[in-house]
Amino acid sequence: MLDAVWISLKVASVSMLVILLPGIGLGWLLARRRFTGQTLLHSLLYLPMVLPPVVTGYLTLLVFGKQGILGKWLDRYFGISLAFDWTGAVLVSSMVGLPLLVRAVKLSMEMIDRRFSDASAVLGAGPARTFYTITLPLAGPGIFAGLILAFARSLGEFGATIIFAGNIPGKTQTIALAVYSMIQTPGADAAAMHLTLVSVLLSVLAVIASDYLSRKMQKVGINS
Repeated sequence: MLDAVWISLKVASVSMLVILLPGIGLGWLLARRRFTGQTLLHSLLYLPMVLPPVVTGYLTLLVFGKQGILGKWLDRYFGISLAFDWTGAVLVSSMVGLPLLVRAVKLSMEMIDRRFSDASAVLGAGPARTFYTITLPLAGPGIFAGLILAFARSLGEFGATIIFAGNIPGKTQTIALAVYSMIQTPGADAAAMHLTLVSVLLSVLAVIASDYLSRKMQKVGINS
């Protein structure tokens, strides 16, 4: 049971690190730029949120599995095999968590008054310095809120994970997969309930933290 909790926390934490930079970059791009293909990019980013999780897992297996389009290449030249490994669980968690982070970053940056950026430019700061000293700090609460939501989504991921990473105890079995296994095992109801309570507690804490940061971001927008 503790192994499942540890694997879930490890997968969720690593996936947060994986999506951090892409999430900020894509959120900024969608919020501050207009370009050809923006609607298509927006649609592709949000696709994992609307596709059935099992379909997401199957498509991931076709692309990143050992015989997949990219997976075969990664295995042959780099010895990297993501399928049926905890890193595969990180991959699918990142895929379903990225849209949540991008949306949070996009909304946060849209709420920031552009007069701050304009004033920074007038004072001689370049675009990069303005981004790191003005935009990023002001969007900080929204970014953290998105990361926490992505973390919580990772903790609850089931369909894509079981298809691509499998349900291997001590290796890829997360809380959701462990509960699934326990409810099919006679006499394991108590253990399943304990894991369920742990999952509920972690999710509630994540939602509370995300809501707090979102309200803080709204105050930043109002004050600006």
